[in-house]
Amino acid sequence: MVNWINKVLKIGEKIKKVIKKRPTKEEIENSDWTSCCKGPILKKNLEDNFWTCPHCNKHHRISCRQRFDIIFGKNNYEILKTPIPQDDPLNWKDSKSYIDRLKEARKKTGMDCGIMVIKSKIKNIDITACASDFAFIGGSVGAAEGEALLFGIQHAIENQQPFINFTSGGGMRMFESLISLSQMTRTTLAINELKNNKLPYIVCLTDPTAGGITASFAMLGDITLSEPGALIAFAGKRVIQATVKEELPADFQKSEYVEKCGFVDLIVQRKDLRDKIGSILSILLKKNSDINSLSNETTEDNRSITKVAS
Repeated sequence: MVNWINKVLKIGEKIKKVIKKRPTKEEIENSDWTSCCKGPILKKNLEDNFWTCPHCNKHHRISCRQRFDIIFGKNNYEILKTPIPQDDPLNWKDSKSYIDRLKEARKKTGMDCGIMVIKSKIKNIDITACASDFAFIGGSVGAAEGEALLFGIQHAIENQQPFINFTSGGGMRMFESLISLSQMTRTTLAINELKNNKLPYIVCLTDPTAGGITASFAMLGDITLSEPGALIAFAGKRVIQATVKEELPADFQKSEYVEKCGFVDLIVQRKDLRDKIGSILSILLKKNSDINSLSNETTEDNRSITKVAS
């Protein structure tokens, strides 16, 4: 009996040692490896393939800089400094303070807030663009992210440039309560102003785009693109299933399903996004140019007719 107890205790100690040896979350993030369909895969191999798995085509989540490097090319864009309002207006604290969460997110991502705004060119067309980083508190939107979007849209309007938005995030940031929710209205009004200036607004939905982000600026694009397999949702699948009391399709809330329902215009591989966005902008801007040209020609014709008549 005593021997059996000793064996169990020894096994318990071995298990504890194995658990202690498991890498921390920070060690995993800083590792050269990540996991996908076939197990461990070198991050370098993923990077060479636009951070897309060569086996299952999973489009892995990437940072804003990584996305801009893919779409616009390294060193081919300028990051714009956006306004940063008061960090913690509500003095929020739960398991840790909101201030500490912001410090960790800024250290982890090298960003001031969860949205980065840039100016660049695509197919020789001047554009303003922004992207969200899910690593910054789940890509959630607070006052600083709202200000970044407004700043980017204002920059686009002042410079008469199209605005491209690569969305990602779980929704509005609960640590800022109604201040966060108000960003849905503010960004919607700003996008309306962009459209009043007849400037294209192109949205590219990436994994995941959910909550208040989906309910506001993510679904207002003139053209809405998406990466393959991206989660696009408002409420979670389990919540909806419990509400409707029905089994939902396996691909429910994936970009392919959302496209069938008419909320996405086109699903585009990450490697093809640059060319696809460039082609769309060329068509949209050429169309506007042709309309203006036709209007000018009509005016000149009218002037000529008036001169002959007099």
